[in-house]
Amino acid sequence: MFYQLLKHVLLGPLLRLLFRPRIEGLENIPEEGPAIVAGNHLSFSDHFLMPAILRRRITFLAKAEYFTGRGPKGRLTAAFFRSAGQIPVDRSGKEAGAAAIREGLGVLAKGELLGIYPEGTRSHDGRLYKGKVGVAAMALGAGVPVIPCAMVGTFELQPPGKVVPRFGRRVTIRFGSPLDFSRYAGMEGEKAVLRAITDEIMYKIHALSGQEYVDRYASDVKAEEEEARRRTRRRTA
Repeated sequence: MFYQLLKHVLLGPLLRLLFRPRIEGLENIPEEGPAIVAGNHLSFSDHFLMPAILRRRITFLAKAEYFTGRGPKGRLTAAFFRSAGQIPVDRSGKEAGAAAIREGLGVLAKGELLGIYPEGTRSHDGRLYKGKVGVAAMALGAGVPVIPCAMVGTFELQPPGKVVPRFGRRVTIRFGSPLDFSRYAGMEGEKAVLRAITDEIMYKIHALSGQEYVDRYASDVKAEEEEARRRTRRRTA
């Protein structure tokens, strides 16, 4: 009920009024039945803007840290994600990927839309990074289509570290044609198949977004850059 209240009465109309998002390809979202919407992830605003313009409810797998934040901002964020019915996923440890897949399959089994960011984290520099294969495992496991989605302009709207969005900037949300992977049915245990499906999804997102593509995981690049900054600070200390 809180999700519907946010979408139709509180947050949804406000977001559409402030940011006037351009919507392309909305007809590619099925009116009923399970499907995965796989998108790029440029900004914290992505969590709100895409659900605000969809006719159907969409459930995202969100990192567990959003549900355990401290301080006023952390508690407000946690309350929002819980009340909106989003699912926390612990991204640490060896079982993290398997747990995320189980949760995602549970959403799809109920005939709902599942939202996922295959990169696994927000882009820290606006580029599109290599996708993780969980999206492919869920698509094959549930036998559902994948709709690629590109958020364009949200990095400029609210880049990493910026709490308040930059008002007056318009964003574009593009949905591509559904991708059917039924030809790979029963092959969800094949690593090469999962990699091929994931790469196809990321290619479609890249074509929709126009971002520069980096064939590496964003988390690895972030870790390397942070380590480089630490070494620089030690040398200059």
